[in-house]
Amino acid sequence: MTKTREAFEARVQQVPFQVGQEYEDFLLGDTSDGAVATFVGRVRDYNSGAAVKALELEHYPGMTEKVMLQVLEQAKQRWPITAARVVHRVGKLNPGENIVMVLTASAHRHAALDACAFIMDHLKTQATFWKKEQTPDGSRWVKSRESDNSALKRWQQPDQCCDHSEERTRS
Repeated sequence: MTKTREAFEARVQQVPFQVGQEYEDFLLGDTSDGAVATFVGRVRDYNSGAAVKALELEHYPGMTEKVMLQVLEQAKQRWPITAARVVHRVGKLNPGENIVMVLTASAHRHAALDACAFIMDHLKTQATFWKKEQTPDGSRWVKSRESDNSALKRWQQPDQCCDHSEERTRS
């Protein structure tokens, strides 16, 4: 039996994920995609002027996954993507560990790249995740950043970057 990928998938998990394995699994069963875009977010060892010993991620089970799937659906409606996947970790993570991976596939690169950025910008501002950094001086909740909200605003403007109408009709 041939394994095929889930076209649009959002996962929240405590266990680490392997970037290479996620990428290979994402490619399964489809050779029509000419472009695959990926983004991987990792835990930094330094943030806001302090060393970071660990990052604790919490989420709202059920709601988080629902929001993630809604974001994937919005990307699907906006770009001619054939598949998208988000894998997001929760729990205690150490510097250098992967937090999130976004993968998008399309016949052409612009749609895959734009959809990947769109998904990540929306996850940063809309998905129900909370971060607490462990530093040498104790712990602190990570506040939302204005730069994340600014990044989201660009998607609320008419798409002036790229015209994907030709990509929607081409095979």
